[in-house]
Amino acid sequence: MALLARASPLSVPGLRLPGNRRFAFRPRSISGTLPCSAPASCCSETGADAVSGGQRVLLKGMEFSELERWVQAYGYRSGQALMLWKLLYGNNAWAHCADELTGLNKDFRKMLSENAMFKALSVKSILTASDGTRKILFTLGDGSVIETVIIPCSRGRTTVCVSSQVGCAMNCQFCYTGRMGLKRHLTAAEIVEQAVFARRLLSSEVGSITNVVFMGMGEPLHNVDNVIKAAAIMVDEQGLHFSPRKVTVSTSGLVPQLKHFLKGSNCALAVSLNATTDEVRNWIMPINRKYNLAQLLGTLREELSLKHRYKVLFEYVMLEGVNDSLEDAKRLIELVRGIPCKINLIKFNPHDGSMFRPTPEEKMIKFRNILAEAGCVVFLRFSKGDDQMAACGQLGELGEFRAPLLRVPLQFQAAVQ
Repeated sequence: MALLARASPLSVPGLRLPGNRRFAFRPRSISGTLPCSAPASCCSETGADAVSGGQRVLLKGMEFSELERWVQAYGYRSGQALMLWKLLYGNNAWAHCADELTGLNKDFRKMLSENAMFKALSVKSILTASDGTRKILFTLGDGSVIETVIIPCSRGRTTVCVSSQVGCAMNCQFCYTGRMGLKRHLTAAEIVEQAVFARRLLSSEVGSITNVVFMGMGEPLHNVDNVIKAAAIMVDEQGLHFSPRKVTVSTSGLVPQLKHFLKGSNCALAVSLNATTDEVRNWIMPINRKYNLAQLLGTLREELSLKHRYKVLFEYVMLEGVNDSLEDAKRLIELVRGIPCKINLIKFNPHDGSMFRPTPEEKMIKFRNILAEAGCVVFLRFSKGDDQMAACGQLGELGEFRAPLLRVPLQFQAAVQ
């Protein structure tokens, strides 16, 4: 599927404004009913609600410069746009409807209630795992469902894992989401709203969301323009105000989009490596047939040489008998040599229909020690939320379509029986 290009705000036809002008944003028909303290009537708005001259504009689909121009086009000042922005993304408000826009003048609030939408998602359910991990199921305007995970950490860090697509086109053989195939890309608003809701959900609790990872459903760089835009909103100093180092975008290795991301964003990058030979990676990650290890790692060496003090995080899901041998550890050391990086060794989380088994923890520790002795910065990441299918590689819901399982190389058939 082709990437969705972000349209230029100066070239997109859109809402007709007073004075027979056309403003540069295309409104989207997306509904949402996120919980809020305002009256029910406030939260019942939908993207299909027509306004004079067009449909309502979804505010969370705009970066601040776009929102500012939109507000000014209605005759209001830039300072009022900033106040609105802070109410959407900060000030302990995270507003989901016009009635929560405290502090704005009456006329401005009325204009917003008539011309804007505040919600891109509605909550279907929230599941809590035994370790405190929470999986939120969101319904989109077209009825599709995505999943977002809030992951607590004993060291005071709480991470929200956001989705970037409904399903995924990559068909990684160890990933449940990949079996769904790709349904569609998420808009920037649908991505941002996941982080906004997570902040709002935890606002009454001790602590808050400290990190965002684009490691939920989908391949983020397959939806690169919307992901870059959403990440920019998340790190805006007047908005959600995450540090760029605390927002991590993960990819299976789409090389052209990876270059685009590194040039267009200061957020952190994670690369799912998961194999040390092209033969194994071709099998478990079919994207490798288009962009092999040499291309992927060569691109990272070249691009990271231009970014000061920037490290990539390599993710390595350990599959028993497939990629966890002593030889794999030694090859991994050589593959990443010269690339500023950290390595996350991830325990595989089984799911229905999976043919893989997790590497035993003792073997993961030995693998880790080999890397550490060679000077690699390496971490172990064990399962969180797996009793609610909220762990890495477990998100999504299979429908009638299921992406195909690929032929197992002869030497690994015993490992997957």
